[in-house]
Amino acid sequence: MKRRKFIATGAAGILATALRAERIAAARPESLILSTWSFGVPANEAAMAALREGKTVLDAVEAGVRVPEADPSVSSVGYGGYPDRDGRVTLDACIMDGNGRCGSVTFLQHIMHPVSVARKVMEETPHMMLSGEGALRFALEQGFPQENLLTPQAEAAWKKWVLDNHYQPLPPEDIHDTIGMIAMDRNGQIAGACTTSGIAFKMHGRVGDSPIIGAGLFAENGVGAATATGVGGEVIRIAGSAIVVEQIRHGKTPQAAVEEAIRRIARHVGERGKTMQLGMLALDAKGRYGAFSISPGFQYALTLNGSTSLQKSKSLYP
Repeated sequence: MKRRKFIATGAAGILATALRAERIAAARPESLILSTWSFGVPANEAAMAALREGKTVLDAVEAGVRVPEADPSVSSVGYGGYPDRDGRVTLDACIMDGNGRCGSVTFLQHIMHPVSVARKVMEETPHMMLSGEGALRFALEQGFPQENLLTPQAEAAWKKWVLDNHYQPLPPEDIHDTIGMIAMDRNGQIAGACTTSGIAFKMHGRVGDSPIIGAGLFAENGVGAATATGVGGEVIRIAGSAIVVEQIRHGKTPQAAVEEAIRRIARHVGERGKTMQLGMLALDAKGRYGAFSISPGFQYALTLNGSTSLQKSKSLYP
């Protein structure tokens, strides 16, 4: 009798789990894509086009963030990104699927699409992160062309900064608009990508949160995903994206999870938080999403069931 009762109880548990999964799948939107800032709109549209072509959600996020990477008018990502204080454009990026596969590059120069190099790191090496000269050598071996990424506009802005700021090592904190993208397809598969040229006029060698799995990006099938933008060091301090996904795992909505992460950062930085920008996005396996920032002005692109719009995030400080 005890054995039969155990079997019946186990079968009931399996059935309940299956029913919960069916309810989640039934409520899940056909597609959900979130990315940071206004240049996320064309990025989301490219990601959605990839999904419509039958490509994977990992393919979609890579295709999406490649759009601002190649756009010379975007001064904080890829080609056209503002250089460091030495006048060199250095790039960071990472990519991650919902099964824990991930790749990253940091301090990469002369390659327009660091996110694609990060994917090659994930797929073609036993490593998760390559940096600097080694990352460049790997990219060239993989067939990526070496290019000059410093546009005349970015160079002019750098030269003006040198004159106005007397080459001070601390850069302005208002030029750091990373693109982070997280997405879920109709089958519930989740992925994310994050790519940036970092804070404008940063110290040569500086790396922020964007290429760090668990800080600038984290994704897990069946749970959710999160990404961050802004003053990256503060995101690293709390392992921001991993913290958000972990809170979702334990029952919080994406909105509640990103709000808690931003509040945690605000407690660390104190009054300085009122003069900085830092935003986070998250989604969960049910198709819910959240956005929150420490200061007003954070915008994000939302693609829901194929329709894309630019949204304004709520913020901690007015």
